[in-house]
Amino acid sequence: MSKKNSRFVCQQCEAVFPKWMGQCSGCNSWNTLVEEAIESKSSVSTKVVRDSDEIVTYFPDVQLVEASKNRFSTTIGELDRVLGGGLVPGMVTLVGGEPGIGKSTLLTQVVVGLLLSTERNKDDDKEILYVSGEESPSQISIRINRYLEKEHKNTSAKNKKFDPNKKLAKLVFVSGTKAEEITSLMVKKKPKLVIIDSIQTITSVELTGAGGSIGQLRESTEKITQIAKAFHIPVFFVGHVTKDGAIAGPKVLEHIVDAVIEISGERSSQLRLVRALKNRFGATDEVGVFQHDDYGLAEVSNPSELFLEQTEVDVPGSATICVMEGTRPLLVEVQALVNYSNLAMPRRVGRGIELSRIQVLAAVLQKHVKLPLDSNDVFLNAAGGFKIKEPSVDLGLAVAIASSLKNKKVPTKSIFIGEIGLLGEIRKVPFLEKRKKEAKRLGFKNIFSRESHKTIKDVLKDLGLA
Repeated sequence: MSKKNSRFVCQQCEAVFPKWMGQCSGCNSWNTLVEEAIESKSSVSTKVVRDSDEIVTYFPDVQLVEASKNRFSTTIGELDRVLGGGLVPGMVTLVGGEPGIGKSTLLTQVVVGLLLSTERNKDDDKEILYVSGEESPSQISIRINRYLEKEHKNTSAKNKKFDPNKKLAKLVFVSGTKAEEITSLMVKKKPKLVIIDSIQTITSVELTGAGGSIGQLRESTEKITQIAKAFHIPVFFVGHVTKDGAIAGPKVLEHIVDAVIEISGERSSQLRLVRALKNRFGATDEVGVFQHDDYGLAEVSNPSELFLEQTEVDVPGSATICVMEGTRPLLVEVQALVNYSNLAMPRRVGRGIELSRIQVLAAVLQKHVKLPLDSNDVFLNAAGGFKIKEPSVDLGLAVAIASSLKNKKVPTKSIFIGEIGLLGEIRKVPFLEKRKKEAKRLGFKNIFSRESHKTIKDVLKDLGLA
């Protein structure tokens, strides 16, 4: 039963109802009624309309305010890259990802890194609030102590005295899950940073729905965001995801916040990629790369070496490609296995590679290069659990397939960059010079692209695979 200060509104036709129903009687839509808070007539009547001069701010005044509120680093370079250079005062960020992917771990490292940072600024005396809605403070301290062990080893090697207890005294755990309590604490303490783990556990006393419901999510997020903006307090929300991988809750949740960060990666792999799906204070084409370590998530400053460290040289079916993750070129090894098939319809299987891409490449190689792939199974794999989507990898995949079929190795230190059209031609790809520069930096001398060859047949002939 709803409270007197709430109502249920259909998200399709905006019809209003005093209680929840499965189907809206106005538009006959199912499960579209959402609880919303309403104000009493007495509270509305007591509000005073401010003079127009009170709600106007001139641009020069805004510049003076912003000049004193610059970005500050999270102390994690890969995360700063994704956020556009660091945190902006008042910035509200939603962090999403699969369960166990490392959301809480990454934010815990941000908290510890900020408290242990040697760089002094005017906000060093401010506290950091960690709203632990899903875990107890003792559980979070386990992660912190694990991370501190690594910090202790690093500082001990430099013969420095390491005593984190004094600085970590500024970390305040908040066990309450009421949005009103959290906002009141934010106004009182004006902390340096607030972590909400997770937003699905936060509820508002003005609504009756359980935590995680659409109404509670929207109401709680709006309340905390308004205080964050008013007092210039950066906030991180940890968000759950649905079984389809989307961030749980209404889409308006992503519109309210300033940035939406997604952490992705295979559970069986150590690799974690951090992307910005939305960022009001930076670009959305940057990617942060992390690797699971004993203490948490370690930054990978040179991802190409990570993907190529186990490259099998002098083995048929292996080729090196270059993909662009945002503005960062990454070199990845792709492997192919072509084997005779006893099935009427040979299999096309890919790990980290789209099935449709494999089918098109197999058809092009069979049509224009006369490779007998109609009687062979084709298996493709991207090393390191990497997922490949851009078409610039076509040339490398085709070479790997031909290499495995002919059982001939690809020359060492060769890299393949190019999209393959349906007519067998090699097409140009964006950021070619940046890709070539990265390849040369890692010692690759033979670069196959549109500039060196016009068709896939020419490339395979040059390699002795046609």
